Amino acid sequence: MASIENKVEALIGPKIEELGYEIYDVEYAKEAKNYFLRIYIDNSKGISIDDCEKVSTEINDMLDNSNIISEQYFLEVSSPGIEKVLRKDKHLKSNIGNEVEVKLFKKDENGAKSYIGILKDFNNEEILINTTQDIKIERKNIAQIKTIYNWEEQ
Repeated sequence: MASIENKVEALIGPKIEELGYEIYDVEYAKEAKNYFLRIYIDNSKGISIDDCEKVSTEINDMLDNSNIISEQYFLEVSSPGIEKVLRKDKHLKSNIGNEVEVKLFKKDENGAKSYIGILKDFNNEEILINTTQDIKIERKNIAQIKTIYNWEEQ
């Protein structure tokens, strides 16, 4: 499915940039009996429902005519949200120094299933976060990494 995501991103990327947005992520997933193509867009001003509708209208025919996806699917265009999921290296790179939550597929050798700390570094095999100490976590064991928004400071 990753190749579908890459093909979709390559197809619609220029159009989305032309409209004044960036593609944050593309996700193609099967949930129960349905397929979903989720396009996450962002820009410096934030994303409104009107922005999502505008992008959806512009890319819908492009996607239908491309035949990248043969199954029937639901198209969803949205903001990545205030607490963004970090799926790509570019997401990790832009969040070094920020607080993140790392959820694991299963408990690790310390008995923890998640960590909250400052993202310090990463490579292809692992990430490094600091809770009260530096912790290396193998990327293959990570179910999800997302940013943490500090509601008290706002």
